[in-house]
Amino acid sequence: MFSILTLKTYTVYQSQVYAKEKEPKLQVDDVIDDEPIRGTRSLIEIYQRCNMVLFEPTGYDEAVKDPKWIAAMAEEIKMIHKNQTWELADRPLHKKTIGVKWVYRTKLNADGSINKYKARLVVKGHAQLFGVDFSETFAPVARLDTIRLLLALAAQKQWRNY
Repeated sequence: MFSILTLKTYTVYQSQVYAKEKEPKLQVDDVIDDEPIRGTRSLIEIYQRCNMVLFEPTGYDEAVKDPKWIAAMAEEIKMIHKNQTWELADRPLHKKTIGVKWVYRTKLNADGSINKYKARLVVKGHAQLFGVDFSETFAPVARLDTIRLLLALAAQKQWRNY
C-alpha cells in the first residue's frame, strides 16, 4: 500500500505567514527510526499559535491595568445605557441579587491582526435555583419563516432593513 503525501512548510515572520509549497514524494513505509512523518497545519492554527502572546485578562483586577480593556469596558457600559438594557430598582425584601462578571475577548482580523478588544458584562445566572429564585424561563427566538415574512413585508413597503 503506497500513499503520496504533500507537505506544506510555513515560514513565520512576526505577524505574517508566508506559505511555501514543497512536494516531496514520500511513501508511508518510508519511516526512519519509527518517527512519524511531519504533517501540515492550517493557517488558522498557525495564527492561533502566533497570537498566544495576546493578553486576555481573566478578571477585573487584571483588566483595569490596561487602558485598552478599560476603554472596552466603558464602551460596553455605554451600550447598556444606550439600549436601555436594564433599569435601576430597589431590591425586594427576602430576595437575593444575581452577580455579574466581565468576560474579555480579543477579536482578530482574517490576517491575525487585532481588530478590537471586546468586554462583555454577563450575569451569573448559574447561581439561581429553579422554583426558588425564578419560576419560568424565556428565550426570545424568532422562527425563520417569521423573519422571511418581515423581510418580504419590508421589501413590499420599501422600508429600510437594519
